[in-house]
Amino acid sequence: MDGELYSRQLYVLGLPAMQRIRGANVLLSGLRGLGAEVAKNLVLMGVGSLTLHDPHPTCWADLAAQFFLSEESLGRSRAEASHALLAQLNEAVQISVHTGDITEDLLLAFQVVVLTDSELEEQLKVGAFCHKHGVHFLVAETRGLVGRLFCDFGEDFIVEDPTEVEPVTAAIQDISQGLPGIVTLRGDTNRHPFNDGDLVTFSGIEGMVELNSCSPQPVRVQNGSLEIGDTTAFSRYLRGGVVTEVKMPKTVRHKSLDIALLQPRVVVQNSQELQRAHCLHRAFHALHKFQQLHGRLPKPWDPVDAEAVVGLAQSLEPLKGTKEESLDEALLRRIALSSAGTLSPMAAILGGVAAQEVLKAISRKFMPLDQWLYFDALECLPEDEALLPNPEDCRLRNCRYDGQIAVFGTGFQEKLSCQHYLLVGAGAIGCEMLKGFALVGLGVGANGGVTVADMDHIERSNLSRQFLFRPQDIGRPKAEVAVTAAQRLNPDLNVTSCTYPLDPTTEHIYGDDFFSRVDGVVAALDSFEARHYVAARCTHYLRPLLEAGTRGTRGSASVFVPNVTDAYKGPASAAASEGASYPLCTLRYFPSTVEHILQWARDEFEGLFRQSAETINCYQETGTSVLAMDRTTLLRQVMGVLKMRPRTWQDCVAWALGHWQLCFHDGIVELLRHLPCDKVLQDGTLFWSGSKRCPQPLQFDPNQGMHFLYVLAAANLYSQMHGLPGSRDQTALRELLRLLPEPDSAHPNLISADTLTPAELGPEQLKELQESLEDWSKGPPLKPVLFGKEDDDNFHEDFVVAASNLRAQNYGILLVSRAQIKQTVGQIIPAVATSTAVVAGLLGLELYKVVSGPRPLSTFRQSYLHLAENYFIRSVPSAPALQSFHHLKWTCWCRLKVPAGQPERTLESLLAHIQKEYGLKVKMLLHGQAVLYSAQWSSEKQTQRLGLRVTELVRQVTSWEPEPGQRVLVLELSCEGEEDETVFPPLHYELRQGSHHPATRP
Repeated sequence: MDGELYSRQLYVLGLPAMQRIRGANVLLSGLRGLGAEVAKNLVLMGVGSLTLHDPHPTCWADLAAQFFLSEESLGRSRAEASHALLAQLNEAVQISVHTGDITEDLLLAFQVVVLTDSELEEQLKVGAFCHKHGVHFLVAETRGLVGRLFCDFGEDFIVEDPTEVEPVTAAIQDISQGLPGIVTLRGDTNRHPFNDGDLVTFSGIEGMVELNSCSPQPVRVQNGSLEIGDTTAFSRYLRGGVVTEVKMPKTVRHKSLDIALLQPRVVVQNSQELQRAHCLHRAFHALHKFQQLHGRLPKPWDPVDAEAVVGLAQSLEPLKGTKEESLDEALLRRIALSSAGTLSPMAAILGGVAAQEVLKAISRKFMPLDQWLYFDALECLPEDEALLPNPEDCRLRNCRYDGQIAVFGTGFQEKLSCQHYLLVGAGAIGCEMLKGFALVGLGVGANGGVTVADMDHIERSNLSRQFLFRPQDIGRPKAEVAVTAAQRLNPDLNVTSCTYPLDPTTEHIYGDDFFSRVDGVVAALDSFEARHYVAARCTHYLRPLLEAGTRGTRGSASVFVPNVTDAYKGPASAAASEGASYPLCTLRYFPSTVEHILQWARDEFEGLFRQSAETINCYQETGTSVLAMDRTTLLRQVMGVLKMRPRTWQDCVAWALGHWQLCFHDGIVELLRHLPCDKVLQDGTLFWSGSKRCPQPLQFDPNQGMHFLYVLAAANLYSQMHGLPGSRDQTALRELLRLLPEPDSAHPNLISADTLTPAELGPEQLKELQESLEDWSKGPPLKPVLFGKEDDDNFHEDFVVAASNLRAQNYGILLVSRAQIKQTVGQIIPAVATSTAVVAGLLGLELYKVVSGPRPLSTFRQSYLHLAENYFIRSVPSAPALQSFHHLKWTCWCRLKVPAGQPERTLESLLAHIQKEYGLKVKMLLHGQAVLYSAQWSSEKQTQRLGLRVTELVRQVTSWEPEPGQRVLVLELSCEGEEDETVFPPLHYELRQGSHHPATRP
């Protein structure tokens, strides 16, 4: 298993599931756009072998969604033409092409069979055989703007791990003796995630130790506590312990396709969706009937063919087990009219979901669909019947966009070609979006184009999701490689790369002139801070924003359209979304959770190997006195590594051993000296109770794995910081540890921040430290060690794993796995190719709507999905909130516009213009944080500024200078009579006339 390549998806699937996937054999029949998406996702995620089957010749319409094909592929079988490029995605996957018919003997060689471009007769035949012989079977289809997926995993399919979340654990506060026993949990008891009937186990309990060896117990949630069985005869509970959920396998019973066609079980969220899904079910059946009768699908936007499909749907046998309802003829008609088309966003969505279902079948991880999933995006079509395409506009033209023209017509294709979009981020979602741009023809016209902005470089872990990259691209800029790859997909694509980040430091690059040429922005970013900044730029320039994100099998896709939807309002940062940081005293002395010890270990790394080096280097450069240093910073960053500079590897080992002694023995002994285990508070309760766990000191033992790993990692990191050679020779290190004296807290190379407080640093210690700093400054600068999450061999992860394990042993905390430690400490976002493909496809649908022109809010969609739990929600986004002040009304998209004039107006003229034009009497005017004018100033100070030209005033107050091409100076104002929460629109002081597209005025 290539742990680095699959690192992100291992956090989602786990090693056992990945091992099953690596050993699986899959047959995929049908290599049009949908089949290509399924194949791409399976190969990226490392399925063992994939056999391709599609003898049909490539045609022009295929190129609208099939990214492994090109004009050179025309006439060749789709499977053979796709083979070579597909194989480049992952050399560990065996890919072959089957050129004959699908026979029963062939089917028996596979664990999973997927049909994506087959007639109903073949689906029924293959499905019946697979159901009988225990071969997992899937059917995936798209017809224009509708799609469906069917799964049959057999009548007794066992799901070994039904959910994506890790088993729930919670710390115990108390357990009563009685029937039932009541388990009180620490923290907010009303928010714990246990449910009635959950099975749990207990561990680490002191006192009522009988529970530690019990088999899984069912619980009942009662008033925030857990009721368990009879604990009357058990020992009295003393302290500690953890309750852990036990995941139980579930059995799924699927019906064969012939039965499921007449008795469909459909994944929906409400009854309205169910009625629509039943209508789509009959529409697909009718389209298959039409194809069987005529040997083709309905002609694009042909009313005669569409009526024939409606008639066939009405003649079908009623569905069993469902309430008979009249068919929506208008819906059926639109499906039939657009069914000849092939669209890349639809292929991406259904291909992502289908690939995830294949992985569920192989790995037995996550609940499979039950059994049909229907998806439609007919809201992409114009609501007005008069604006719908006509047959002539949608006829085949023997071009690569034929599949898309069959749905939207040539006029819309022209609109797409003239667009200029900015794609921010060329990672997983960015690569998928760039592929989509190439396939739909976005920016291929003379006046169109795409700019890709990303400052990152390609790493090996990217290759399992970011399919435009190959192993030979590792280390190169993502934006440059992605642009080159996209041009191979469509040579007509006008696309350029930019390796500068999009942030406040580059507004001279991505400024007024740049955004004046941009029609829209797609954000494929992995941080909330970056998303907020990009969203703010889109609001400023009144540009639509398409934004998506994923975490594991979860995903979201959102659209923000000026004057139609609300603006982006996500969390300001990851910290803001997850809550505040932990108190320092909790991390140092009273940890009670895994999160506490992981944060402590991460802080130890930063303080010992980065911040201390930076502090000492700063002293070397500036000669700052110890007395002038911040004492808290001094203690945490410097004193743990100073008195005597190491000269050899043995010095580094001695330091590491001494620091082990300090952290895990001496520091604990000192804490217990001040706060002994039996300390009682004034109210009679034990100090070490509740959330406070009483620690126990450890005795160093080089034969204990984590003891040894800590010294090995710490000594190597310490040597790196000092520019000394380290060592990986574990045998030699064990011998060196045997020869070194027993670790001692008075080690001459060690002073600790944890055993000293600022008040305990007296003049003599400060003098001693000053002398040490002066001695240290005679050597070369230290090398701060920056934590790296990608390299498993640099001792960074080893140090944090060992430190957190030892801390957990000190405090009796149940530790998580090494993989979870790496994910948490490295802030790694779990990711899989499937959810990435789905959200990119969802954004592609919203792109259609934005490009098509003005349309009502009701046609746009915000989407949320969780593939592991078959959760799909699409809803209409919120409208922008309307604010008001007296007669003035505005939304987040409005701004106050004032031309600078010729000659440029003064501040007095500006204030008068605002009052005359908008009826606002300005109380305060600001540029950023700088106050340009305040009505509360003295008349003399006001007079000094009122006569100044506006730009001259801003220069004087803020040292501002306009960037080349800058068209607008943004000012903020408050007005007399406003309420505290009133936020007025920004004031756009136009340095040049006609600087923006028309804005909505308040």
